[in-house]
Amino acid sequence: MDYHDRHVVVTGGTGALGAAVVAALLEAGAHCHLPYRGAEAGRFAQRGHERVRLVPVERLDDEAALAGLYDAVPRLWASIHVAGGFAFAAVEDTTRALLLAQIEANLLTCYLSCRAAVAALRKAGGGGRIVNVAARHALEWRMGAKMSAYTASKAGVAALTEALAEELAGEGILVNAVAPSIMDTPANRAAMPKADHAAWPKVEEVARTILFLASPDNKVTRGAVVPVYGRV
Repeated sequence: MDYHDRHVVVTGGTGALGAAVVAALLEAGAHCHLPYRGAEAGRFAQRGHERVRLVPVERLDDEAALAGLYDAVPRLWASIHVAGGFAFAAVEDTTRALLLAQIEANLLTCYLSCRAAVAALRKAGGGGRIVNVAARHALEWRMGAKMSAYTASKAGVAALTEALAEELAGEGILVNAVAPSIMDTPANRAAMPKADHAAWPKVEEVARTILFLASPDNKVTRGAVVPVYGRV
């Protein structure tokens, strides 16, 4: 997959999966534009790379900040939306505030990033790609017991992906998503030390699937929410 001279925005690019996506994009020759907040940039291994542009954006639900991020991209080819959040809570412990926080972290930020990306892709011309990150729970709702707010928000990401794919197909903008199960990250290992970590999908493996969907090599796949479950 050749990304040379192609510009890609990655939200959540300083996290575990996001960093793996950025590393793969850089290896493929891409220019990466990453929003970040607080001290995230200082912990990001690729912060000094000549093809990495870090942009301070405190909130991904800030439409003006997103517009500034995308307007500064010379010629956008793809936008990959990894940013999100997780909450484990039974329904009796899920307050209105927690529900809204999950919707904002997962669905709202994804929606507004898609919206800003569409404007930038239309400005650039020549089509492009959008890849969202849903979750296994977005496809298998019964797995969402005691995490219903998270499940509902990620199901919204899946529905958004399919609707937007149909809306933009005629413009050559292909929209897809991946739906990971529990990924092999240091945080997940710490939270579940007795799990079979070898069965979990690795972030580098999930990143490769994202890279294909966002690449010029993907000429026909749209409206897909691709399971990336590993062996679990």
